[in-house]
Amino acid sequence: MTAIIETRNLSKQYKNVHAVKDLNLSVDEGAIYGFVGPNGAGKTTTMHILTTLLQPSAGEATVAGYSVVKNPRDVRRVIGYMPDFFGVYDDMKVWEYLDFFAACYDIPERDRPPLIGDLLELVDLAHKRDEMVDNLSRGMKQRLCLARTLAHDPQVLILDEPASGLDPRARVEIRELLVELANMGKTVFFSTHILADVREICTQVGIIEAGELVMQGSVEEMQRQLVPHREIIVTLLGSPDPAKEALLGYDGVEAIDDMKPDGVRQRIHVSLLGEDDEVSALLSHLVGAGVPILHFTEETRDLESVFMRATKGIVS
Repeated sequence: MTAIIETRNLSKQYKNVHAVKDLNLSVDEGAIYGFVGPNGAGKTTTMHILTTLLQPSAGEATVAGYSVVKNPRDVRRVIGYMPDFFGVYDDMKVWEYLDFFAACYDIPERDRPPLIGDLLELVDLAHKRDEMVDNLSRGMKQRLCLARTLAHDPQVLILDEPASGLDPRARVEIRELLVELANMGKTVFFSTHILADVREICTQVGIIEAGELVMQGSVEEMQRQLVPHREIIVTLLGSPDPAKEALLGYDGVEAIDDMKPDGVRQRIHVSLLGEDDEVSALLSHLVGAGVPILHFTEETRDLESVFMRATKGIVS
């Protein structure tokens, strides 16, 4: 895949504070990239540099091949930026608000009405066309601001906490909209500290902590890297001893531990090094050995555990 956003040793320092330190990001064209980290990790500072609102102290950053330092005008033409706090003009109607920003992007007056109609349809606000912006809910204002960023048909969307402060339904709507935009060929780069948003839609993830990029890749790649063992729970009919005997010396089994019984049923925990084929082979081996199995399940390696493992020891 071609990288459409890249940073090389990107840094931003304020006196003795490193807001961003030696950041090396790579975002594939067409990706939905979740930039994950707690408040104060450096997400907004990085986005301000990528959108040419802030000069880096050191390093380089490019968007669609343009340097954010040397070619800021070109960068601004290819990006749509939605800040974490955005301005809406309360004394405007919804369509007037989009018309105003379309004019700012030098879109001819004759082209604006159909464009505004398309944008409102895209963000599901066509029925609010003549509503005053002040009367919209927070979720609707968020979608209107996203429509604003799309007025000049940018290649790359850089969105700072787009689901922040929204109720669960509005968050789902924003996630669905981001997926739709990616399906239209846009690259979506968004920051968040809400791991559920990342798990549902992201094709790439970067974890930042204290200004440093801890790791990046797909969720599955990071899970395999940080939690290489498969954690298997086997619930047995009767004593666990036959299962333990069958597993002693079995290739890939790293550990076998007794667990608290599930009611009267005995359980063991098996740490297995391997992929899906090895998990299936392990079950077949136990059944072939005559072990009476009631349940055979794998503990889910959730994104929360990946995040905690990735950031452990980084905070100073």
